[in-house]
Amino acid sequence: MAKKASKNMTKSRAAVESRNYLLPEAVGLLQKVKFAKFDETVDLTMRLGVDTRHADQMVRGTVVLPHGLGKTKTVAVIASGDRLKEAEAAGADFVGGEDLVERIQKEGWTAFDALIATPDMMKSVGRLGKVLGPRGLMPNPKTGTVTQDVAAAVKEIKAGKVEFRADKTALVHVPVGKLSFSPEKLVENATSVLASVMRAKPSAAKGKYVKGITLSSTMGPGVPIDGAVADASIK
Repeated sequence: MAKKASKNMTKSRAAVESRNYLLPEAVGLLQKVKFAKFDETVDLTMRLGVDTRHADQMVRGTVVLPHGLGKTKTVAVIASGDRLKEAEAAGADFVGGEDLVERIQKEGWTAFDALIATPDMMKSVGRLGKVLGPRGLMPNPKTGTVTQDVAAAVKEIKAGKVEFRADKTALVHVPVGKLSFSPEKLVENATSVLASVMRAKPSAAKGKYVKGITLSSTMGPGVPIDGAVADASIK
């Protein structure tokens, strides 16, 4: 039996009109109907016209949010030699080589939000697929987390770099900040995400690429966004 929505949830959902909103309107509405006692995360969800069962239609990439996420990410780096010192100097929270690989493998330790590895360490990191894969933490060259320039990678993630990837149902979920952010910051972060996903359109994708966009907060309603903002974001 489905759990009955609370009075606050029912009220907030009722405030959403049956139409598509512009981004500033949607942000304003979410902030207006807020009822949770904590600072909610605001998420942007895009429903894409791709079939992710085909590798040439996978949508994946990264974007550095201009105003960050409202929290500092915990970053781990697996490297060797001088790269360890460079990572530490750049602000990495955990650094190591085979010792860190062993800790993750034996203890299932994943007390970090992002993992960066140098190419020479990927043979060892490859053994961690069962632990890191399901959590979306496996380093990947396409997202800039397999690199020799570990210092730059650490700084980007600390500055608000987020990864996006279409799931099996062709949905892309990306956090764009906290509900306490100013409307302008949330709009700019969301616009950056839209532009990045639009640029990541696979050449094999046919027909309508963006089928739907929704902005929501952790406890708030989903607000449908006018699809025209996606095209406008890359201009």
